[in-house]
Amino acid sequence: MTLPTPELHTARLRLRPFTDADAAPLYTLHSSAHVLRYWDSPPWTEPARAQRFMATCRTIEEEGTGARVAVDRVSDGAFIGWCGLTSWNPDFRSASLGYVFDAAAWGHGYATETAHAVLRWAFDVLDLNRVQAETDTRNVASARVLEKLGFVREGTLREDCVVNGDVSDSWVFGLLRREWHPTATLMPDR
Repeated sequence: MTLPTPELHTARLRLRPFTDADAAPLYTLHSSAHVLRYWDSPPWTEPARAQRFMATCRTIEEEGTGARVAVDRVSDGAFIGWCGLTSWNPDFRSASLGYVFDAAAWGHGYATETAHAVLRWAFDVLDLNRVQAETDTRNVASARVLEKLGFVREGTLREDCVVNGDVSDSWVFGLLRREWHPTATLMPDR
């Protein structure tokens, strides 16, 4: 069963399937050591990784296991990041949320606004009961985004990642359908 990648809109953002034109800005995003300092894999060092990432996006769509959307700012059309649901399990009605945004987009509420739109789609269209997210315990800004969306911190995965020799812990967050408030007023990420 396929899971077509949606096109979603918010007041300031357009969320859409990836296209070949996204390869260069996607590589720039994922090659930034600053942006990926809390990510579970090192920054990309070869531009071909962007093509492989987008191929994986198509594969998870075709397999029906998830969907990732590119995020453009409406005001100037700039690609600012991506957000996605992976590990979609229709039997358990669950999936995992993830996102990455360019450092210049941080602090403007884009991550919260994007994830809110994806969650609305997940609960309304996919009929999910649970969405899970993980973040490095040092990434307080990402934890704040999840909490603003209604996620509850459920536990800590101790020393679950080793990236570039650094061992780190991750927090596990969960959001249940009954806790989801799709009409909540969102505040900027500041």
